[in-house]
Amino acid sequence: MPCTAKTHDEWLKAVTDWRTERRIRVGYDGSRYDLPALQWAQSSFIQPQMMVHDRYFYDPVVGKYTVDRYLDDLKKRYGGIDAVLIWATYPNMGIDNRNQQDMVRSMPGGVEGLRNMAEDFHRRGVKVLFPIMMWDQGTRDPGKPWPQATAEFMEEIGADGINGDTQDGVPLAFSLAAEKVGHPLAFEPENGPSDEALAWNVLTWGQYKFQFAPMVDKYRWLETRHQVNIQGRWNRDKTDDLQYAFFNGEGWESWENVWGIWNQVTPRDAEATRRMATMERGVAPFLVSPGWEPLYPMHRYGIFSSRWPLNGQTVWTIVNRNEYDVQGRQMTIQFEQGTRYFDLYHGVELTPEKEGSDAILSFPIESHGYGMILATVGEPSAAMHELMGTMKSMTESKLPSFSHEWKTLPQSIVEIASTKPASATPEAMIKIPGGNYLFRVEGIEVEGSDDVGVDVQYPWEDTPRRFHEHPMKLKAFDMDKYPVTNAEFKKFLDATHYHPGNDLNFLKDWSNGTYPEGWDNKPVTWVSIEDARAYATWAGKRLPHEWEWQFAAQGTDGRTYPWGDRWDDKAVPQPDLGRAMRGPDNVDAHPSGASPFGVMDMVGNVWQWTDEYVDEHTRGGILRGGSYYKPQGSIWYFPQAYRNDNHGKLLMMAPSYDRSGALGFRCVKDAE
Repeated sequence: MPCTAKTHDEWLKAVTDWRTERRIRVGYDGSRYDLPALQWAQSSFIQPQMMVHDRYFYDPVVGKYTVDRYLDDLKKRYGGIDAVLIWATYPNMGIDNRNQQDMVRSMPGGVEGLRNMAEDFHRRGVKVLFPIMMWDQGTRDPGKPWPQATAEFMEEIGADGINGDTQDGVPLAFSLAAEKVGHPLAFEPENGPSDEALAWNVLTWGQYKFQFAPMVDKYRWLETRHQVNIQGRWNRDKTDDLQYAFFNGEGWESWENVWGIWNQVTPRDAEATRRMATMERGVAPFLVSPGWEPLYPMHRYGIFSSRWPLNGQTVWTIVNRNEYDVQGRQMTIQFEQGTRYFDLYHGVELTPEKEGSDAILSFPIESHGYGMILATVGEPSAAMHELMGTMKSMTESKLPSFSHEWKTLPQSIVEIASTKPASATPEAMIKIPGGNYLFRVEGIEVEGSDDVGVDVQYPWEDTPRRFHEHPMKLKAFDMDKYPVTNAEFKKFLDATHYHPGNDLNFLKDWSNGTYPEGWDNKPVTWVSIEDARAYATWAGKRLPHEWEWQFAAQGTDGRTYPWGDRWDDKAVPQPDLGRAMRGPDNVDAHPSGASPFGVMDMVGNVWQWTDEYVDEHTRGGILRGGSYYKPQGSIWYFPQAYRNDNHGKLLMMAPSYDRSGALGFRCVKDAE
């Protein structure tokens, strides 16, 4: 049944009364929305969460931030962004005791590099947010309250806002701390805050379930200056997200790199984003109007609109929820002499039909499409003319003509060159005979379910996926009996004077060019995969493929652990559950942990580098064996993979970031 003007007026009065009372009940204070430092958030309509591992953001080959390349790609594909949430923590955090800020500080260039990178975004008009994780209570203690630590660090690197991961409202203490250091921040909780907390959380993620008729966003209704970015990271069709956002005059979280799992928007959704964002940016002052009138009556089934009055002019944001085009008479407006009407979506002026005291507007709306109407007295502003010109050109191609097909991003393995074959097993290595092997393994990613795109794509697979099984015939090889130790790595340094170009966190446990006293027989850690490859090349060896590592640990009987099918506490180091890492055990401390071939220290001491996989956006290192370090208090820390049929995938960015106090390596050598 269509909504009449009378029923709409009654409904509007009721929800307005509710808002008035609600503001009284929570003692609402909207003064933070007046702060100049936070007003950018009110017109921040498109904000991706960007993984720092994205190769469009950082080029690992040349070792530089490539902010322009990242932004140019988004500009080309869906019209660009207004803010970016830069994500350096989960899912890697917890592999060692670096806390959430340490993970950010590990990015290339340290604090200076971060500050310069943020300035690169600012130069392009893009605001910068970082996340906070209050679940991060098991890694290094920051030594001061988190609100203070956060405020000081964000001021240091020039960030503009904070996303509160898993938080249903970032506490007021964080805003007060930011204001105390003279650097106000826009706070954006992941989950819905209390109504009172809208006073200091000027942004929010909207993670909603959608109905055919778009619902009114409560947060926007309570405070029209509050910006909501609709977020549906796993959705492959973004129509609901975008239409809900446009109806409510709010933004969208254009998140595609979801923990290294690529969920790219389709060409149709990208084009819809470009059109929606172009219009919202063009009329941004209207979309904070306190006179917002949601669900303005429309003539046709499935067409919904919001009315946004401002200074004698009015804009309507309109969505077509039908899967068919709707043309003809769409809406009735009270006729006012001298008022002109414009279809901003198509960039043309409309001629109203006058019926008594009403003006009837007719215009087309595409299936699952968008519309925007402007009513103004006299000539529209130059900015409006420019917007109409842009939209007229943009909408020459109908939105449904763009493909809505979703595609998986393929991965490839980084080749590992063979070594010179050994005619006899070298010293300190174990001969692993070749033979038939059924390689079965699964990734242990916390999120992603069993969707295509999760984990890795082996060379014999056509897509990335979590669960893998493949029969293969392995050639014989030799494997280091133990992980490479500090003493062995020092011999490499003394012989080659190797020093990486990006040396942040390189051998972080060492000082004055050597390891701590008594650490000679512990596995070397804080080495990147590049450092490990350099050592292997010097030693005439190479890193193992993952299936070689697993075969050496598992043998031919498919056992669960190197020593058998039952967990044995004596075969591995005692787990370190603290916030400071005590260091790994000596590599020969647990002889009962030997594999069927006699390879030692494969599980539970330090993770070990094996293969690397790449796709267009992300690099991932496959880690085997798990480690002794297990930070406590959260399910979100990097999970362990002690079982022979489990592996970890570390999202890689750059050596400084990839190095870890719980990650070492061992080498192999091809055999004749």
